[in-house]
Amino acid sequence: MTPPPTAIAEPATGTARTRPTVDVARTPAPAPTLVEKAETEKAGRPATGGLLVLAGMLLVALNLRAAVTSLGALLGEVRTGLGLSGAMAGLVTTLPTIAFAGLGALTPWLVRRYAPARVLVVAMTALAVGQVLRVVTDSALVFVATSALALAGIAVANILLPMLVKQHFPHRTGLVTGAYTMALTTGTTVAAASAVPVAHAFGSWRAGLGVWAGLAALAVLPWVPLALRARAARRAATGAVAVAAPARVRPARTRLGWAMAVYFGAQSLSGYAIMGWLAQLFRDAGFRPETAGLLLAGVTALGVPVALLMPTLAGRLRTLRPLVFGLTAFSAVSYLGLALAPRGGALLWVALLALGQGAFPLILTTIGLRARTAEGTVALSAFAQSTGYVIAALGPLLVGVLYEATGGWTAPIGFLLVALAVQTGAGLVIARPRFVEDERTR
Repeated sequence: MTPPPTAIAEPATGTARTRPTVDVARTPAPAPTLVEKAETEKAGRPATGGLLVLAGMLLVALNLRAAVTSLGALLGEVRTGLGLSGAMAGLVTTLPTIAFAGLGALTPWLVRRYAPARVLVVAMTALAVGQVLRVVTDSALVFVATSALALAGIAVANILLPMLVKQHFPHRTGLVTGAYTMALTTGTTVAAASAVPVAHAFGSWRAGLGVWAGLAALAVLPWVPLALRARAARRAATGAVAVAAPARVRPARTRLGWAMAVYFGAQSLSGYAIMGWLAQLFRDAGFRPETAGLLLAGVTALGVPVALLMPTLAGRLRTLRPLVFGLTAFSAVSYLGLALAPRGGALLWVALLALGQGAFPLILTTIGLRARTAEGTVALSAFAQSTGYVIAALGPLLVGVLYEATGGWTAPIGFLLVALAVQTGAGLVIARPRFVEDERTR
């Protein structure tokens, strides 16, 4: 049973008033509010709700990159079909990070007002509708606008998944994070590998992009009953008793929050640059479009076991330093190989790059490990991801600008090596175990 809020006697009248506990440092794990407890119990029962939540999370995760990597594999065809300039193509490949940064920051505000299941229903619907609308237009501007609608749904889901892990599976954080990260990686891989063959089979790049709307629509289904159940639980709990407001966690006022944001931003910068431009790099090296798409898919395919293993390793190690340094070494060697011998050692560079991209599941796991509560997790997730995506937005854009200005890949890869150095520095800061609630500025 949730304990009542602290009662404080009024000096003048002797009456009592209530206030929520605000000192997170002295209260490491505040009890959930009655609303949160009711929603968790009803939406997360082991017999039905727990499995439904897990299935819903995995379906959402499958969608989180498919709309992005399918476009990366077909970027040349889309540029030709819509008449996109190099700068406009750079904007299109940067759009995911812009959307994730701007709209992801709104997610904690949404969660304070609506149940996460209801938010996810709207998010996945926006993703499905946006993907349909962007493939039926001949206007570059409409294509960008409808892509932004689709990406808005992904932006919100990005923030919610770490919170849902903390809320529904607090004792299996590493396992569940690994499962949904593996699903995310699988969706990324399948989209990158099949976008070109699907487009060729139907004779249009529009089919290669639009087919993923069906997967997004499927992801809506588990969250509809969960949303209805959570809404009923919230009404019942709110009508029964006044709810104490949880303490606000503000990662922007902590060193840990900023280190998490920089690490997330630096690794996402390279990740989105790779998704947007790696296939083009291999095309320039002499590979056929289908082969270039498969090599891009290889990065994510080899990343599937890494995504499953990384959260388990991160949860068991006292310090993350060995993982931070190891991931940096893999990425650095891969970048140098892509710059010096992209064709001769393509398979090796893809394998090393896949290992280096293990920084993504690492930071997702660390978000849950560096917060004590669901409130702290969603606040840290929103800050790290939204701020990180502002940083990451520079990746595809600057790679595109440098590629167009120099006509080669030496300068773009040099830029990615600098970003890798920044990532490593931030990684050393987040390697030591501590909690964002403990660093909150009073």
